[in-house]
Amino acid sequence: MRILFLFMPGTLSTYLSTKTSAAPLAVFRIGFGVMMLLSIIRFWSYGWIEKLYLNPKFHFSYYGLEWIKPVGNFTYLIFFICGLAALFVALGFKYRIAIITFFLSFTYIELLDKTTYLNHYYFISLLSFLMCFLPANAYYSVDNFISKKQYKEIPKWTIDSVKLLLGTVYVYAGLAKINSDWLFRAMPLKIWLPSKYDLPLIGETLMQQHWFHVAMSWSGMFYDLCIPFLLLYRKTRWFAFALVIFFHVFTRVLFPIGMFPYIMIVSALIFFDAHIHERILNVLRRLLKRFNATREKLSAQIYQSRKQNLVVPLLAIFFSVQLLLPFRYLLYPGELFWTEEGYRFSWRVMLIEKTGYTEFKVVNSETKASFLVNNSDFLTPFQEKEMSTQPDFILEYAHFLGRHFESQGHENIEIYVDSYVALNGRRSQRYIDPKVDLLKQNESLKPKDWILPFKDEIKGL
Repeated sequence: MRILFLFMPGTLSTYLSTKTSAAPLAVFRIGFGVMMLLSIIRFWSYGWIEKLYLNPKFHFSYYGLEWIKPVGNFTYLIFFICGLAALFVALGFKYRIAIITFFLSFTYIELLDKTTYLNHYYFISLLSFLMCFLPANAYYSVDNFISKKQYKEIPKWTIDSVKLLLGTVYVYAGLAKINSDWLFRAMPLKIWLPSKYDLPLIGETLMQQHWFHVAMSWSGMFYDLCIPFLLLYRKTRWFAFALVIFFHVFTRVLFPIGMFPYIMIVSALIFFDAHIHERILNVLRRLLKRFNATREKLSAQIYQSRKQNLVVPLLAIFFSVQLLLPFRYLLYPGELFWTEEGYRFSWRVMLIEKTGYTEFKVVNSETKASFLVNNSDFLTPFQEKEMSTQPDFILEYAHFLGRHFESQGHENIEIYVDSYVALNGRRSQRYIDPKVDLLKQNESLKPKDWILPFKDEIKGL
């Protein structure tokens, strides 16, 4: 790998050798660990582990990862390990082991059931993966006290890589909003905002106005596209951070999106100069001093990354994948919002409101005897809602039903579906070809030709 760097342009080699203060990454590590610990505690305290992972009789899996399933009451142990790892990350204690453990346990949890997929869960998995390669414990960590060493300077690219990931999320979310439904029909905000009539002062006035729905749509698009660049530019940074706080607090008031707004607010701090982060760390130092925490002198060391020649190309591949993956929808025919082929993992945040009705019919291919399936016998209300509007869910559930009824003694099974979906306030349309036996269809990365065409057009990216 050293030979590779010899052929790199001088500017790139110079950049990779540039050092900067380690304080921003230390503050980011602490904030990330604390936010993740609170998220795990919140998830556990609300009883969601039992509700989402233990109670359901069936779990929807990701293609190729069907072997990842909840492990009964041991699922609580996975959450405990994840929370403990988050605490150790915040403390900077055995950091490398802690962040790898957090990444693996958190990602495993998110792969347990596709029903719980959220963009910000995906973001946390990517961010924790990235942090596995960053020296976030170089400064102000328990590891420093154990080794009696600290590193006040680290490679600049380690902090810039976090900024790049945050910027990618924002910009791609903004690009995804450049579509006719979001900008010109104010959908789906026009459906969601009127339900907030009980908000003080603005609930019965602004939330009911079409112009306000349109203004919210356009401002959301401009915010996502501009905020990373406003944070990067020193003269607009404080203004941008005020926008970050306002935007995420406001969206938290409007929508039940958990800890995500606070995570993004804390993450935005990394764009600030080192002296701001030193002030934050000084507050923590004074707080620890009140608890009579011991203060030992640590020898300042020059950070040397012996694995940089391996890590940098690996992260280059990582970011290349992140930049290309959201555009994989171009490989599929049909309207993306309708088929959702290539929709996940592309930072398309809160762009669609779908409601669906899906009824399954089990048919004996020889006798033609048939019966309808009561979905509530197998799925929770939340699972049924998600299944009714997403074709890969419908297909996986159909195969589950096939296996179930075969085990009950039924023979020559065929499964057909009567499915209707309404997208972003439009009238309901038939979704799945009712003449297709879903047991003869297999999940793959190929387009699903049994999804019926969308009888409208949504222009945009």
